[in-house]
Amino acid sequence: MKKKSLYIILLLLFAGCVKQVDWTVPDQPTGLIVVDAMLTDERRAHAITISQPIPALNETPAPVTGATVFIASPDSLWFLNEDPMQQGRYLTDSSFVAAINTSYTLQILWQEKTYSAQATMVPGKVFNELTYKKDEGDNLYHIDWVASAFSADVPAMWEVLIDWSFLPGYDTLDPVDCRARLLFYTLPTIDVSQIFAPVVEQTFFPAGSVITERRYSLTPGHAEFLRQLLLETNWQGSMFPTANANVMTNLSPGAVGYFGVCAVTELSLVVELR
Repeated sequence: MKKKSLYIILLLLFAGCVKQVDWTVPDQPTGLIVVDAMLTDERRAHAITISQPIPALNETPAPVTGATVFIASPDSLWFLNEDPMQQGRYLTDSSFVAAINTSYTLQILWQEKTYSAQATMVPGKVFNELTYKKDEGDNLYHIDWVASAFSADVPAMWEVLIDWSFLPGYDTLDPVDCRARLLFYTLPTIDVSQIFAPVVEQTFFPAGSVITERRYSLTPGHAEFLRQLLLETNWQGSMFPTANANVMTNLSPGAVGYFGVCAVTELSLVVELR
């Protein structure tokens, strides 16, 4: 009984230790850009998004438009065109495919400044399909397991796409509400903030849903970038938060973000009625 009382007191103390904090976003250096760039070994148009830092929380970033963007390898050069439907989004042609054992250089020219980064690809890997579980009390399911959160040798990012918009009873609804995209990570480190990360809302889906599971291979540098990004975002707000810090980048000074090249392994499955 004493133990239960102690747990209740501790819970009340944690719940009561909340105060409002006014967070001022510091001024950013002039010309700073934010780059989201990832190439894969899939033959398709690849997108590189470039924006400016936001001056305040929850604002929409302004796109970096009119930039000259190209990708170079030891024997090839590809110029990217800005998407006419979305400013700040630059596209390769649909025949582009990245190759293993090749070094790629990203070059961005904007407002008389040059930004660059280099990246290579590590091989992809076959994997066991995820598992899902039926929710008690209804006929819906949720993801139970995707992959180990830790691997010292083969870090990876997992993209899980779930679609039930075509099923009877859902085909008249907005398709956006009947699809989900989830991300999971296998990293070469384990952090306390990761173990005690805030609980995220589960996604529920019916039998017959189609799940596409995609594994992206990560270099050690790319994995460390994602780890630091998660420490500043998804893993913040836990009982053991980390001190805020700038996230690493492989881009030259004046740019933040990351330029990565990944091998993609993919499988699909249909959720079976259980």
